[in-house]
Amino acid sequence: MSSRTVILQLICPDRLGLVSELAGWVAQYGGNIRHADHHTDFAAGLFLSRIEWDLEGFGLERELIAGSVHQLAERLDGQAQLNFSDEVSRVAIFVSKQSHCLLDLIWRARSGELPMKIPLVISNHMDLESICLDFGVPFHCVPVSSVNKVDAEKKIIELLLDNQIELVALAKYMQILSGDFLKHFANIINIHHSFLPAFKGAQPYQRAWDRGVKLIGATAHYVTEDLDDGPIIEQTIAHVSHRDEVDDLIRKGRDTERIALARALRLHLRRQVMVYSGRTAVFA
Repeated sequence: MSSRTVILQLICPDRLGLVSELAGWVAQYGGNIRHADHHTDFAAGLFLSRIEWDLEGFGLERELIAGSVHQLAERLDGQAQLNFSDEVSRVAIFVSKQSHCLLDLIWRARSGELPMKIPLVISNHMDLESICLDFGVPFHCVPVSSVNKVDAEKKIIELLLDNQIELVALAKYMQILSGDFLKHFANIINIHHSFLPAFKGAQPYQRAWDRGVKLIGATAHYVTEDLDDGPIIEQTIAHVSHRDEVDDLIRKGRDTERIALARALRLHLRRQVMVYSGRTAVFA
């Protein structure tokens, strides 16, 4: 088992000497840096950094690191996030009737490939309850319609809070979350069955087939109030040909959806994604 590490993500105005200053801050407390990734967005005038170092031997007690990081971020006029590699996030999976992404995420979590716990699965249909029962994952059906959408979302938010959920994965949920929902819980990753920004909305495979595309894809992105327009984390593709029908595109598309969503979750859970100016920097 790998040793525990500290992960610092920092965004601040760009200036000379930042890499040296950050490395010096870690060295000041005797930290052994495992990974250091940096990016400067010259157009935005921003410096982004992800530094990971060993917790063992670090000169600050674990509970004191956050305060020191806050002071560092203030000095650099930036924003920082601090995490530890031994923290296991509690992730809720939202589904509808399609099972391929749900099964994939449960398997990856059980095998340890995704460092997360799944305290509950929420669906607007009963179709996938048996799968959750087979794996011992709590399943909650909350039907959603235009008539009860407000009440349904309130119940879902209560479930998220009661289960101390940190992240939601929309694994083919096929529902649009309201702006009010996102104000209460905004840490959400969605899998969209097209290579965004192409073919937003419904029936992307049919529309892709109509256009005779030679590549299809899936996009995992953070959810915002703008439909299918949140910051992109991961995209995958599959080749198609003139011999493929719509059903073939859907079949191949399911593979791309599984992979894109799993990769995006892993990147997020390992704190390798940084969001800024409506886009992401992914330190893979």
